[in-house]
Amino acid sequence: MTKTLLLAGGVGGARFLRGLSASLPSEELDVIVNTADDDTFHGLHVSPDVDTLLYTLAGKVDPAQGWGLRDDRFDTMDALEALGEDVWFRLGNRDLATHLFRTTSLQRGESLTRVTNRQREALGVKVRIRPMSDDRVRTIIHTPSGKLAFQEYLVRDRARSRVEKITYAGIRTARPAPGILQTIARADRILLAPSNPFVSIGPILALPGVRGALRQSRAPIVGVSPLIGGRTVKGPADRMMRGLGFAATPRGLVNVYKGLLDGLLLDEQDRKHQRGLLADGVAVECLPILMNTAAKSRQVAQAALAMAAGLSPSSRKAV
Repeated sequence: MTKTLLLAGGVGGARFLRGLSASLPSEELDVIVNTADDDTFHGLHVSPDVDTLLYTLAGKVDPAQGWGLRDDRFDTMDALEALGEDVWFRLGNRDLATHLFRTTSLQRGESLTRVTNRQREALGVKVRIRPMSDDRVRTIIHTPSGKLAFQEYLVRDRARSRVEKITYAGIRTARPAPGILQTIARADRILLAPSNPFVSIGPILALPGVRGALRQSRAPIVGVSPLIGGRTVKGPADRMMRGLGFAATPRGLVNVYKGLLDGLLLDEQDRKHQRGLLADGVAVECLPILMNTAAKSRQVAQAALAMAAGLSPSSRKAV
């Protein structure tokens, strides 16, 4: 049985996973999800990337936003606001049940891995989805006016500040969730979703042992670009790349993932970059990668799987 491992986070990761899960038997797919943008709101532990992926696979996600639950209401947030609470991070009425469940379970001593698995089973999702760590890791955005938690930067301030640096609080002492390093070692192909490379994939790679395990793996590693013509469809990844000294191009993306990628799936608009990447030993395929329908998600996922299947075992140096 061929094992496929996906590293993912955010709306782009969820839409790619939607196509991937439709293209593979659930027992052949493992997913490691970013949890460094988790935070506490109204006393509740919120795991945005975990919820977005699970809601998407369960067919319950809000299709317009790409996150939250379809047809949810916000009466509780409106009532909190009337009481004088700051509700810039709005949680829907039914979505609140997820966060109440997670918070009380964690307070009883359950691990985030265990809680996520219970959530997955309750939603009827067959694909194995695991948080990257049971330990607390938080993405911190450094801006000219100071440090911001990731949700403050993205949701409250709408990503208006220039990003000077990104750090992951708690990363040095955090451990990968149980079984993750073994899953990397057993994988036959590894895919990096078209997620933000700094705040969705970056924290996973920064966990002690993860990047080394990926470099030691003989499985081909194929990334799907989050860029189309130098811009992201959703989110600030292109601005982050420029702010952190990387070109918002496929070449810049390869540099961000330095030493990891064997192949890269690009949009047709970025075909001009193909020759240069091929010359540097990175396999490239080009096709329309905007995943605004389930059918297009499947097309992109199948192209990534086909690329990985066509690559020889990686000769990536474990240094």
